[in-house]
Amino acid sequence: MKVLCDMHTDGGGWIVFQRRYDGSVDFFRDWNSYKNGFGSRLSEFWLGNDNLHMLTSSGTWEIRFDLQSFDNIKHFAKYATFQVLGEAERYKLVIGAFTEGNAGDSFSGHGNKQFSTKDNDITNTKCCSLYKGGWWYGECHSANLNGLYLMGQHDSYADGVNWSSGKGLHYSYKMSEMKIRPVK
Repeated sequence: MKVLCDMHTDGGGWIVFQRRYDGSVDFFRDWNSYKNGFGSRLSEFWLGNDNLHMLTSSGTWEIRFDLQSFDNIKHFAKYATFQVLGEAERYKLVIGAFTEGNAGDSFSGHGNKQFSTKDNDITNTKCCSLYKGGWWYGECHSANLNGLYLMGQHDSYADGVNWSSGKGLHYSYKMSEMKIRPVK
C-alpha cells in the first residue's frame, strides 16, 4: 500500500487517508469503492476502509482533521484514539476523546457508528442518500467530510463538506484532510 504522508503538520508522521480540495473526485460512491479506496494521492482520494482497518488494527492511533474555509482560514480537530473495525463489523468507528482544535468537536458523536454508502445504507433515515457521501452516520451526522463539494455557504442542509461545530451545516469547506499517526 502506498500512502500520502504529512511530515510537516503538528510534528509530522501523519498518514493522510482522505483529502478534498477542488471537487474533482466524486465521493458519493458505493460500498466497494469505499472498501478499496478511490482517487489519487496526488489529487482527492479515500485510502480505503480495508486499508484503514489494516493500519489501525494494531497499536494505538490518533486522528487529526484539517479544514480550510473559502476565506483561507485554517481549522483543525484532534482525537486521542482512532480505529476502524473490519468489514464484518461494517467498518465500525472507534473514536477517543476530542483533545484539541479550533474547529471544535463534531466527530465524537460518530463513535460506534457503522459505515454507510449509497448502495449499503443501514441508517433508518437513509442518511447517505440524503447527505451524498459514504460516512459513519448515526441519525445522521454532525460532520461529513465526504459530502458534495459545494462552494462555501449553501442553502441545502448538511450535504456538503461539513463540520457543524466549525462553520455549521450550511457551509462546505474548501479543503479537508483526515490523517492518522501512531501514538508514541
